[in-house]
Amino acid sequence: MSAADDTSAPSRILVVGAGLAGARTVLELRRQGHTGWIGLIGAEDVPPYDRPPLSKHLFDRPAPAWLADELAADALTAADDVLLGVRATGLRVDADGVRVSVAAAGDRPGALPDLPTEIAADAVVVATGSTPMNPWPAARVLHTAADAESLRHAVADARRLVIVGAGWIGAELATVAAAALPDRLEVTVLEALAGPLPVLGAVGELTRDWWQRAGIDLRTGVRVATVDDGGVTLADGERIDADLVLAAVGARPATDWLDGALPRDPDGAVRVDEWGAPLVDPLDGPVTHSTDSTDSTDSTGAPLPARSRVRLVGDVTRRRSARHGWVSGGHWDAALRAPAAVVAGLLGEAAAEDPAPYVFSTQFGHELALYGHPGHGDEVVLRGDPDDASGWAALWFAPDSDRLTAVFTVDRPRDVAAARRLFAAEQLPELDRVAAADPAVQLRSALRA
Repeated sequence: MSAADDTSAPSRILVVGAGLAGARTVLELRRQGHTGWIGLIGAEDVPPYDRPPLSKHLFDRPAPAWLADELAADALTAADDVLLGVRATGLRVDADGVRVSVAAAGDRPGALPDLPTEIAADAVVVATGSTPMNPWPAARVLHTAADAESLRHAVADARRLVIVGAGWIGAELATVAAAALPDRLEVTVLEALAGPLPVLGAVGELTRDWWQRAGIDLRTGVRVATVDDGGVTLADGERIDADLVLAAVGARPATDWLDGALPRDPDGAVRVDEWGAPLVDPLDGPVTHSTDSTDSTDSTGAPLPARSRVRLVGDVTRRRSARHGWVSGGHWDAALRAPAAVVAGLLGEAAAEDPAPYVFSTQFGHELALYGHPGHGDEVVLRGDPDDASGWAALWFAPDSDRLTAVFTVDRPRDVAAARRLFAAEQLPELDRVAAADPAVQLRSALRA
């Protein structure tokens, strides 16, 4: 049974979360013809804005990148009712519809005296994003525009900056901090795993020279025990003094408010199908999905409609992909593209994409992109020389096969475009490894018939 088999489209739809995924959902609802009521609530008290510039342009773009400008459409105008500075605190689904409990966000319970305690709708789209992980109260994080504004001033006044975490955000922040204040700011980056950009495994090690050339003290394989106002103490007892410590150790889906309403993975993510429907229906009990079909059955084998009154999109999800298995929704591209399928399913349409996971980053003067999903045990083939100024790439293949699972590129825009096309088919592409390793050969030309 497909998402189009339940044709009773909801009239009142509430979107919870006013980031990119939530704003795009509101705009998609109108674009796909929904004429009923749309409500939008967001925890921050400012209009929706784009998050990647917060780290990539911390110093050269101090004003938020408003999504109304970036998307050339305003979700606040498209919605009927908008509540900013409001957080969701609970979700209840019953035979009459969906109810979301709400409260004023932050430490200002009396700021919205007319705020209802509950909002009712026929359907809800959950787009509440993520929450940065920070085991150390004395460390700062970068997640919101307010965080960026505070951090900008703090870095300008600092002489010694310690960043904990050498992943995408840690690398971007180290890049902009070292470049903005090259003569008076000492930047140290601490990573618990073996190398920088640990999501890339051994390939991340090939970027280590960039950090050294930028004058950054990168230390890997070290663990932080404590953080205080004067710096960091490592697990082995070593002390690193700092004026400012920033935690960039990842984020968790912001789904605590869904506890008891929907099943969540240990990290907080909710598993969803291609249309963003949760894989356990809050009314009908467990739902199982085969990996090669969109049919759904409950524990008795009876069919269930794929459309649900609850949809999830963006960082809060772990999405089922026929091509890549379970993939995280916590990337900018997913927040941009997934709302189209979520809305199509909610309104009773069958169309659904299976976009490949995609991450982009700018670090140390290089343009990076990762397409696909590197798997544990996948075999890596280098495409070009990492010491070549013209750029290079790394290709992951499933063990003992020619099935391409992921492509990581450095300063190779043509390979980025090729990877997007290669991962547009229903199955993983198969490439001739020898041809694909030659940077002079177009990736598409290495595709096996």
